[in-house]
Amino acid sequence: MKKALISGITGQDGSYLAELLHGKGYGVYGIVRRVALEDQANRMNRLAHLSDKIRLIPGCLETYPSLYKIFNQVQPDEIYHLAAQSYVSYSFEDEFSTLNTNINGTHFMLSAFKDLAPSAKFYFAASSEMFGKVHEVPQNESTPFHPRSAYGISKVAGFDLTRNYREAYGLFAVNGILYNHESERRGFEFVTRKISSHVAMIKYGLRDRLELGNLDAKRDWGHSKDYVRAMWMMLQQEKPDDFVICSEETHTVREFCERAFSIAGLDYRNYVVSKPEFYRPAEVDILLGNCSKAKKILGWRPEIGFDMLIEMMVKSDLERFKSK
Repeated sequence: MKKALISGITGQDGSYLAELLHGKGYGVYGIVRRVALEDQANRMNRLAHLSDKIRLIPGCLETYPSLYKIFNQVQPDEIYHLAAQSYVSYSFEDEFSTLNTNINGTHFMLSAFKDLAPSAKFYFAASSEMFGKVHEVPQNESTPFHPRSAYGISKVAGFDLTRNYREAYGLFAVNGILYNHESERRGFEFVTRKISSHVAMIKYGLRDRLELGNLDAKRDWGHSKDYVRAMWMMLQQEKPDDFVICSEETHTVREFCERAFSIAGLDYRNYVVSKPEFYRPAEVDILLGNCSKAKKILGWRPEIGFDMLIEMMVKSDLERFKSK
């Protein structure tokens, strides 16, 4: 039985990836903070249905000895490093912890991989936020990076670290440059889930408006289930390489609002307010990916489109808030 080790297993992507790998017969191990184990009802709700099928190990990404012990114990065949401070807006409020957690955590994971499981395969969750102030549209694996946040900067550092471990030590280490991917399990602080949850709350009279930032920002959105499938496919290749994973469509936040509210029979213009204080200090105006390389080499294609994604999220939140 293959063993997979996942950091960030309690998050949106981690939970879908754990489901996928368990379904393929893997032994699935997840690194979790001890505080999550002590507050399972709130911090591990995405994994509740998998609790007896996977193994969770307490650890800290910010200390190498903690990861050394975990790698030595698990001896994984595949490593998926998803954990990060991933909320871009917060990275402007606390650049220091974002950079420290994301860069050191990735470096420690790579070092433990090299020292204790060098025959394994390693996946790093890079991000379209690395492109930031884009140099071309659409973006592909050769597009220069120009990050516009501490989060984006930390992901560029992780990308370079991963590539350097591949080139310097001959390890199977890959970067997945994933564009925005959402789902019914997305955190409420992220704009798409903020929209879908407020649609439900407004529908049921629990809120009267939704405050957002730049409604004209353009993003390339897909569903997390499709994107974790791409992660797994990258590690099944004979040679390690980096891949852009995206929908190859771009839509504005305004479009997302319009379609989300319409599902509940509402007009977004009556409820959505754009507030300057929610704008980023350095805005990323448009992200649009080109995943032709992933289509050709991996045989990957997204199965859930923009409209279906929104419908799934809104209907899930309408059900969630129905009895509130």
